[in-house]
Amino acid sequence: MAEATLQIAEPIQPTEGARLRGRVFGQKSLTIGLGIVALIAAIALLAPLLAPYDPYAQDLTRRLIPPFWYPKGSWLHPLGTDNLGRDYLSRTLYGARISLLIGLSVMVISGLIGTTMGLVAGYFGGRVDLLITFLITTRLAMPVILFALAVVALLGGSLLVVILTLGLLKWDRFAVVMRSATQQTRSLDYVAAAEAAGASTARIVLGEVLPNIAPHLIVVATVEAASAILLEAALSFLGLGVQPPLPSWGLMIAEAKAYMFFSFWLIAIPGTALALLVFGINLAGDGLRDAIAPDGRG
Repeated sequence: MAEATLQIAEPIQPTEGARLRGRVFGQKSLTIGLGIVALIAAIALLAPLLAPYDPYAQDLTRRLIPPFWYPKGSWLHPLGTDNLGRDYLSRTLYGARISLLIGLSVMVISGLIGTTMGLVAGYFGGRVDLLITFLITTRLAMPVILFALAVVALLGGSLLVVILTLGLLKWDRFAVVMRSATQQTRSLDYVAAAEAAGASTARIVLGEVLPNIAPHLIVVATVEAASAILLEAALSFLGLGVQPPLPSWGLMIAEAKAYMFFSFWLIAIPGTALALLVFGINLAGDGLRDAIAPDGRG
């Protein structure tokens, strides 16, 4: 009888993509953070369908109605009304749009500026690097909130002015991180191979360097988006950000400060929504940083 030959199958090694997916879905902070942000984004997109009233409609006969959990509350206005009789639930839902729009717009503008400067400085080095480093140092010497206050005070507060001001001020972190990451990637073998093959500078930077430092860019982008949302809220609270009657969460807090001892919920509701959004973005950024680090280390 012929002897049977037993073959022991070698264990299948997971691919790099499978390991990355495992690290991503294994990060609880990333899952929770993305869930919070996704929920608020869905609320912002569906605000016209979810809002029971027009967020701009005023009714002075219904001003300062408390939320439903107060004895004098009403389910007609589940979160109550403000000092002008506007439905607070509707304004809170629409306020998510303003915060997300500002966070995303500032992240894109500052990201384009800072990433371009960081890539150019890290790849070319020399005098180009010295010039961009000088610009970064000059920008870091200017306090963002004070400079933003001065610019907005001169140009006037509006949604567009706030977005452009913050976008043109918050590129420094992108530039610093991208410059450092590009300098490390610049000396790797695949970049040298692309240069030896005669690839153009644009092809090397955009096709070889940028995709490999993209994880760093994503993490910085989440941090800057959360920071921009908080700065907009601070400017609106000081009266130099988004102007009435737009339902910005920071503006809602500013309008309610005169009633904080009598109707605390006017501050608590938009303040909680703002804190939850920033918490979700930061949590997602921390989880993403841990997921893309080697061996899942942060």
